Amino acid sequence: MKCIKVVFFCKLCLTMESRMKRIEVCDATLLLEQSALSFREKLEIARLLDRIGVDAIELAQIRNEKADSLLVKTIAQTVKNAAVAIPAGLSSESCEQAARLIQIAQRPRLQVRVPVSAVQMEYMCHCKPDKMLSLIDELVTQAKRSCDDVEFVAEDATRAEKEFLCQAIEKAVKCGAGRITICDSTGELFPEEMAEFIAQMPDIGQAKLGLQCSDGLHLAAACTASGLSKAITVVKTTLSEGPAVDLEDFAAIFRARAVDKKLECGLAIAEIGRISAQIKAMLHSQKKETSAFDNTNQRVVDEEQRFGQNATITDISQACRELGYDLSSDDLGKVFEAFVRFAQKKEVGLKELDAIVASSSLQVPPVYKLDSYVINSGSLITATALLKLEKGGQILSGFGIGDGPIDASFLAFEQILGHHYELDDFQIQAVTQGREAMGQALVRLRADGKLYSGRGISTDIIGASIRAYLNSLNKILYEEGQR
Repeated sequence: MKCIKVVFFCKLCLTMESRMKRIEVCDATLLLEQSALSFREKLEIARLLDRIGVDAIELAQIRNEKADSLLVKTIAQTVKNAAVAIPAGLSSESCEQAARLIQIAQRPRLQVRVPVSAVQMEYMCHCKPDKMLSLIDELVTQAKRSCDDVEFVAEDATRAEKEFLCQAIEKAVKCGAGRITICDSTGELFPEEMAEFIAQMPDIGQAKLGLQCSDGLHLAAACTASGLSKAITVVKTTLSEGPAVDLEDFAAIFRARAVDKKLECGLAIAEIGRISAQIKAMLHSQKKETSAFDNTNQRVVDEEQRFGQNATITDISQACRELGYDLSSDDLGKVFEAFVRFAQKKEVGLKELDAIVASSSLQVPPVYKLDSYVINSGSLITATALLKLEKGGQILSGFGIGDGPIDASFLAFEQILGHHYELDDFQIQAVTQGREAMGQALVRLRADGKLYSGRGISTDIIGASIRAYLNSLNKILYEEGQR
């Protein structure tokens, strides 16, 4: 009798589980974000999104073949769990290029994104409905030949003629699209109107139906929730400003109603708040045009400003604050003392003052010491770095794959630490002349809003960069240990 009860209970659990509706979350932050994010920031955002369990990470269409293709390849190699999706463009050439780049991803996906409203078809593609159907046929067919996972994205779908929209969706499914996404690009529908609109979509068989809602009337979350009660099984989210529901809002829907609505998804709901804050901090900061690594607030300073022997400690303190440093009185005294020595020989500019701060302030006993490093780089291979650090007599190893040997080295640091510190600035320059010239690297890391700078000097500029990063890192860890 007890055995029968156990079997019955197991069957009941399986039945309840089978009734749960699995919702896929496809994040479009890197597709929609147009600010000057650095390469490192985009890679870090992709890592964080993969960590919290989004089902797909959408990237922007290739515009600059050299820079954009490198980003796509790096993210595709880095992301382990989520699918990586990229728009195929509106030509056979762009589709072929996108397919070639995305194939190295563990779960590649090609998106055929086309406007389906009359005004957008005419304005963006100069196409009438018949010509657009032919273009959909051509692009989806070509994409399917190159990639098993093809998504058809009907942009501005809520303003399209219903008959034409249904024809476009049916054409895409017939040509091999396994996912159909309808977009409310203007965000002007009410939740009940969205539910009615979705109910009018044609039968797409085994294909999955997705929804992307703009927030024009601040109803994106409500319209998304309305779609979840209908046939929608895929939701587009974002953490940037753009036509998709905010990921945190979507998570709030799941926290409140997932159980009684019998919904499930792969998101780590408990971690979304913390990781979203990290991503939004990168997205909402202003960028410097001169630094590919910068990811914090731009410092508005006069680059031509110079200081002579008559400069006071107050002048130097103000200049350090403009550079972004919050120095203690002891560190400020050390910096001013070093400044006076330099100023006796020549005037000191902001770049020189930056180096003085890096070399004079907060000199600390090292938590980590450099044991060794091995760098592989070249025009035909992806840059890699194997880094070994000593901590308390133990050797720790880290491996990084990056956009060049220095980027790979910094990523190797992060693998050892298990933590990402914001790279505020990175500079390299020669300090002597000739073939055996010494190179100096300056690295500034930001932790808890405070800047920590480190300097490294070597005939090997990569070695100098590694030592500069390590010097800055040790300052952070020392101060954290003193709190």
